[in-house]
Amino acid sequence: MEKQFTLFFILGLLSCTPSKKAKEDHQIIEVQKTSESPTIDGRGMENSWNKTQWLLLDQNWLGKSFEHEDFNGRYKLLWNEEALYILIEVVDDILYDTHEDPFKLWWNDDSLQLFIDEDNSGGLHQYNHNAFAYNIALDGNVVDFALGKEPKLYNENVISTKITQDSLTTWEIEVKLYKMDFEEGKENGSVVLSKSKKIGFALAYCDNDGSTERENFIGSVFIPGEDKNVGWINADVFGTLVLKD
Repeated sequence: MEKQFTLFFILGLLSCTPSKKAKEDHQIIEVQKTSESPTIDGRGMENSWNKTQWLLLDQNWLGKSFEHEDFNGRYKLLWNEEALYILIEVVDDILYDTHEDPFKLWWNDDSLQLFIDEDNSGGLHQYNHNAFAYNIALDGNVVDFALGKEPKLYNENVISTKITQDSLTTWEIEVKLYKMDFEEGKENGSVVLSKSKKIGFALAYCDNDGSTERENFIGSVFIPGEDKNVGWINADVFGTLVLKD
């Protein structure tokens, strides 16, 4: 009887515990499947790229307004079972990278930031892998905070190549998706992607033309409110990708 009472008591507590509020899908993007994996060479020459549309990187999350000649960006998306693929064109008149140490103030150099929530669940992820906030430096190093609140390299999760001609930099990226139980230093199988899967997603660019701190942080999704620099903490603000054939 005592064990039965204890079980009922625990079940009662669980039923009274509020469940996590589901993320509300917004800024939905349908992503077309590719039959061939793009060569990650920074050129975007595959015909599959020609069949998908450009999307704008134009939401100023941080900093004063900027001129179109100083910065403008756009991107495309594709997927197959193995990975999500991103082609990005950024017009930036000054590429600034002063921190050789990949773990030192990486957000203040020119870089891309890629926000991925594998199951589109939303929620906090600052020091866990409920979602990833990958910072892709100009030298290709990929950094995010790990469970111990220390930055780690995730160069195997995200592969990128960039080519710069004058003020135009073209990035080509392959990103493999992982569940929230991802563990550093262990073999983690990536998620096999499939039709109709939803993924939380945002993309951003850190722009610095020579200051001690980044001057702008330009994202792909609209974030309401005054404080828009919240994607590295809260995946609720990510847009939603829907994988299509």
